[in-house]
Amino acid sequence: MSQQRFGACLPTFASCADRFCLSGYGGGAETVEGMLELATQVPDLAGVELVGNWHVNDDNIEQMRELLKAKGLQVPMMVPDLFTQAKWGRGSLAAPDAETRRAAVAEVKKVMDWAAGMGCEKVDVWPGQDGFDYAFQADYVAAWRWLVEGIRECADHRQDVEVCIEYKIKEPRTHCFVSTAAKTLLLVEEIGRPNVGILIDVGHAFAAGENVAEAIALVNGGGRKKLSYVHFNDNYRQWDDDMMVGSVHTIEYLELLYWLRRTGYDGWLTLDIFPYREDGIKAASESIEWLKGMFKVLEKMGEERIASVIASADATEASKLLRSALLPTGRG
Repeated sequence: MSQQRFGACLPTFASCADRFCLSGYGGGAETVEGMLELATQVPDLAGVELVGNWHVNDDNIEQMRELLKAKGLQVPMMVPDLFTQAKWGRGSLAAPDAETRRAAVAEVKKVMDWAAGMGCEKVDVWPGQDGFDYAFQADYVAAWRWLVEGIRECADHRQDVEVCIEYKIKEPRTHCFVSTAAKTLLLVEEIGRPNVGILIDVGHAFAAGENVAEAIALVNGGGRKKLSYVHFNDNYRQWDDDMMVGSVHTIEYLELLYWLRRTGYDGWLTLDIFPYREDGIKAASESIEWLKGMFKVLEKMGEERIASVIASADATEASKLLRSALLPTGRG
């Protein structure tokens, strides 16, 4: 990982709402301009991820381009909104209704065009509404075919923008079709387009019961190189809490960062946190400091020593390696 480029999803700096407090808990900005201004106050933050029709639209794209330039911020990713509107309630790219599927493909293509106009090379396709809630509700074979065909059509729309597929085990549906690293890899390989890759959201992987390091190795190791982007956050595995980085799974974070390096990931390190009751600037700053600090811990451990411990398959040696790196009086 030659250069660490830190980004954040722009809602980090909004007044984050949940289903109990719809107006948000306060502390964030109410306008896009205000959110961008807060983002500039985070040390080492180089980019912000934008959502189509929330932050960018046909009418303001020139204004946003100039505003971002003035703020010194890049756009590493743009996200088509396939999840917050009622029209996607029964699905988007895999909706049973053909007209809805066509509308979802058109939405992704539109955001791809906006991204190209903003100098952004990636869009995040998260089909969060594509899934099911009850038995006998979904045609699993047809839904998979619709996902393949729809994303393939989006990828063919323009080759200068990469389509990154983000998976999640559940929410807003009780079961999402694109739910795990392995299923997403299978989907990407069936789509068969060079500009289609995988976005791993660390919290989504935790909630899916995955070992994130293993998921990274699966999609980006062995010559596959399908990992295009990473969202960083943390949770207690039961839900997508979008907490600050490293606040729960510190040791697992060290392992996943090691495997990012080992598999050659050289992309953005983007925060997808929702600081509901925290100050967004402080929460983002802390998350970045945790990432920087954990990379330094890995340097202290040493790549050769880590590789040697992994090769030994000895849990006590792995424990000793971690303890000596993390505890000030730890003996290696």
